[in-house]
Amino acid sequence: MTSRGPTAKGGRGKRDKAAGYLLRLYVTGATARSVRAIQNIQRICEEHLRGRYTLEVVDLYKNIDQARADQILAAPTLVKRSPPPLRHLVGDLSDDAKVLAGLSLTPGLG
Repeated sequence: MTSRGPTAKGGRGKRDKAAGYLLRLYVTGATARSVRAIQNIQRICEEHLRGRYTLEVVDLYKNIDQARADQILAAPTLVKRSPPPLRHLVGDLSDDAKVLAGLSLTPGLG
């Protein structure tokens, strides 16, 4: 399962350099924890990065090679690929403050 969120142009499925944030979320199927992580990061991105992000969801069961390339050891794991620095956030992403810090965002300022 691979899906991409909105890009800067509002479309889906394109990697747009203008999007600003390139995020990849690794999950394990449709487990409750994976579903929560997807919902949480989508909500956070829409609240703080609307129109400035691309979110790719990768199912470890279907794409283990990509997970190895990103050195994923646990799931769910969010990888912030850009802007630098590269960051890995592990868990269901339910702690907004930690996620925002990991994305180098200040609450309320996005």
